[in-house]
Order: sequence, then structure tokens, then C-alpha cells
Amino acid sequence: MRIVLLTVGRTDVPWVREGLEVYVSRLSHYVPFELKEIPELKGAGSLSRDRIKSMEGELILKALKPSDRVVLLDERGEEMRSVDLAARLSDALARGGQGDLVFVVGGAYGFSDEVYARAGAKLSLSRMTFSHQMVRTVFAEQLYRAFTIIRGEPYHHE
Repeated sequence: MRIVLLTVGRTDVPWVREGLEVYVSRLSHYVPFELKEIPELKGAGSLSRDRIKSMEGELILKALKPSDRVVLLDERGEEMRSVDLAARLSDALARGGQGDLVFVVGGAYGFSDEVYARAGAKLSLSRMTFSHQMVRTVFAEQLYRAFTIIRGEPYHHE
């Protein structure tokens, strides 16, 4: 089983990209990890928000396999502490399974109803709103932190 971070759009802010690369590299020591970026829609400026969400949703769903376990990073998702995320990841890894564990970062307007229907869970990183670019790095750091907690390494301090 791999862990996949599926994102809409490229990470094009240099300092965000650099931070993301740091944590993607660190994660590779713990788990098979893949960052998948779906290209942003061309000509989206002329489309309505609902149409953008619908089109992005189609691309997200196309990138998923039927066996994937899908968790949306969503402002209305469940909030949890880093140790709780570590416990959930540990359980998911212990259960294994055929598919990958896929965490999805949507575009600027969120997810379509079809993507919400496909997801098994929603996770919020904070009650605050982050740019969909920054969420990638923040979440990659949280995944890394979770694996250090699972392994009992000294990165996380309680």
C-alpha cells in the first residue's frame, strides 16, 4: 500500500514547493509515497465555480482506482491532533489492503458532490483556511510527523 497526495494544480510557489520536497523526501524513508498533481484547468477564468468544481472532480475521480481509500483534505472535515493522525495511519497501514491511501487536496473552490460521495473521510488541518498550495506542505509535514510518532522518534514533542 502506498500513500498518495493527490492535488489539483501544480505547486508553483517556490518556497512552498521547496518545503513540500523536503517532506516528500523524508516520507520516502517510512512509506511508499507519491505526490500526484492533476493539471489545472485551462481557461478556468471564464467558467463558473460550480463548473470548475465539476470538471476538477472528473479529473480527481479519473485519477483514483476503485480500491483506493480516499480522504479529502477539507475545511469541514474532522480535526485531530497529530498523535491521533498517527494512530489512524498506523491502523490503516496494519489493515493493509489492495488499494492506496489517497489524500486529496482540491482546487481553490473545493470538491464536487461526486468527489465527496467517493471519499471515505474528510480531514481538516485547522479551522483556519489555508491556500490549496500551502495545504500540501503543511499536510506532508503532518504525515512525516505522524510516522515519527509511530516509530517513537524524537521529532514530535508532547
